[in-house]
Amino acid sequence: MAVLTTIAGVPLFTTVQEALNWAAGNNCSGYHTHNHQGQQGFMGCTNHLQASGMPLNSNAPAPPPQSNTPSISSSGGGGGSTSGGGGY
Repeated sequence: MAVLTTIAGVPLFTTVQEALNWAAGNNCSGYHTHNHQGQQGFMGCTNHLQASGMPLNSNAPAPPPQSNTPSISSSGGGGGSTSGGGGY
C-alpha cells in the first residue's frame, strides 16, 4: 500500500484499487482524485466531503469538540409571575 500523503486525515493512494479498498472499509464506495506534488493520487469515497467529513479547500476551522456540559432548556411551564403595576 503506497500512500502519497494524507489530506484531512484521509490517505491519498497511488492506485485506484487501494482507494477502493480503503473506501470499502470506511462505509463508502468509489474514489476521487487529488494532485499531490504533480502526481495524481486516488482517495476513497466518491468525493472529499464523504471521505473526510469536510469540503475540500475549506478554510473553516474544525468544529469544537462536543461538551458533556448539560444544556439548559426551557419549556414554557407555569411558574408564577408577578407584574408590578406602576403607581403614578
